[in-house]
Amino acid sequence: MPWVPGNRWDLVAHLEPEPPRVSVIVTHYAQPAELARTLDALLRQDHPRDRLEIIVADDGSPEPPVVPAGVRLVRQEDRGFRAAAARNLGAAAATGDVLCFLDADTSPEPGYVRRISRLPALLPEAITVGRRRHADFAGLPSDVPVEDLGPTRELPEPRWLRDAYRQSGNLLRADDRSYRYVISAVAACSRVFFEEVGGFDESFSSYGGEDWEWAHRCWQAGGVLAHIPDAVAWHDGPDWAGRAADESAAEGNRQTMSLAAKIPVDGSAGRGLLPSVADVEVSVPVTTTAAAFLSADSLLAALPRAAVVLDPMPDEPMLHADPRVRATAGTDPRVVVALDHPVVVLRAEALRDALGVLAGGEIGRVHLRSPEGTALGSAMSRRARRRAARWGTKAGFAETTLIVDGIHAVRDEPHLESWVGAWGEAPRFT
Repeated sequence: MPWVPGNRWDLVAHLEPEPPRVSVIVTHYAQPAELARTLDALLRQDHPRDRLEIIVADDGSPEPPVVPAGVRLVRQEDRGFRAAAARNLGAAAATGDVLCFLDADTSPEPGYVRRISRLPALLPEAITVGRRRHADFAGLPSDVPVEDLGPTRELPEPRWLRDAYRQSGNLLRADDRSYRYVISAVAACSRVFFEEVGGFDESFSSYGGEDWEWAHRCWQAGGVLAHIPDAVAWHDGPDWAGRAADESAAEGNRQTMSLAAKIPVDGSAGRGLLPSVADVEVSVPVTTTAAAFLSADSLLAALPRAAVVLDPMPDEPMLHADPRVRATAGTDPRVVVALDHPVVVLRAEALRDALGVLAGGEIGRVHLRSPEGTALGSAMSRRARRRAARWGTKAGFAETTLIVDGIHAVRDEPHLESWVGAWGEAPRFT
C-alpha cells in the first residue's frame, strides 16, 4: 500500500524497498573546496552507483564549478541568493524517482543516500530529513572520509533541533508546526510528490525560510514527515557560520515576516495582522439576517484569521463591509468547517481547542456537537482532503466526534442586543 494513516511511517519501518533511482541535487555557490568534499563523499555512497544520479545546481557562481565525470552541472545566472530556484532547476533536470537535496558544504557519510531515500521509495508522500552534524574542515584535504574526519573536528549541533527530534519521536508525532524541523540541506522526497506540491517557492531571495515554507506545503498536502537520525551529513562550519549578531537578527526577522505571510498557523502567523489567505473557512447556512449576523460575528471573534461563507449572503451592510465575510468559498484553507445550522460561539477557546485537534498528524475530520447534543456540522483538514483526493479513500486519517462547550445552534431571531451588550447567555439565542 503506497500510503499510511496519518503520519505513521513507523508502520513501514521494517520494510526495505528495491534500491530506488535517486537524484542527488547539490546546491552550490562559490564553494569549490566544500563542493569537492561533498562530491567525493557522494561518489563513496553504498547506494548502487547505477541507480544514483548527481546533479550540481549552481546559483550563478563567478566561476563555473569543476565537477568530475559522471556528475551533471546545471547553472542559473547570479541574481542574488536564489537557493530555492537552484533546487528547482536541479529537480527539473533530475531523472530519479527520489530527490535528495544537499548543500555544497554538507557532506554525507557513505550510508546517507540509502538511508534517507528508503521511506520516499516506500511512501510517495514521505519527506525525510537527515541528521546534519557540524565540523570545522577548514584547510583539510577534500578526499579524507568525512565519517572519519567529522568526529575529530566536531562543532555543537543546534540543541533546539536535537530536542525537537527527541520529543517528537523523530517526527512520528508531527503537527502543523513541525515544518520547522525540515532542513533542506539534508532532505529527500519522491519526485512525483515534489512536482505535485510545486517545488520550492522562488520568491525567497535571501538566506533561510524556503525549506520551511516548502515543508509546510508538503505537510498540508498530506506529507509524511520523518527524521532519519542515522542518515548523517557533515556541515562544514557552525550553524549560521560567519554572521555577526546584527546580521543574524536581520536575516531571522526577514525570514519570520516572509513565513508569517505564507503560513497562517498559530506560532507562525502574526498575532493581529491578517494573513493573505484564510486559515479556517466556515460555511454557514443562512436562515435569517439576525442569525447570520450572530454567527459571523461570534465565529470571527473566536477565529480572527477565519473566513465565514454565508449562503445566501444577506443584504446587510455590516456583513458586506468585513472582507472575511464572503458569499462564496475562497481558496484552499487549512481547515474547512461546514455547519448545518447558524451558531453562536460563547466560549472561543472551546471551539479553538476542537479545531486544534486537526493540527496533529492523525485526525483528519472532527464532527462537532453542541452541549445539548445537536449535530452542528464537521471540520476537515486540508491534509485529509488532499490525501483523500490522492488515494480515493478517507481511510488515511481518523475521525472523531467532539462536544464543544459554549457553541449552540441559534433560533431564527436571536436577541442581538444581548449579544452585542455581552449580557446574554445561551437561552437568549437558542
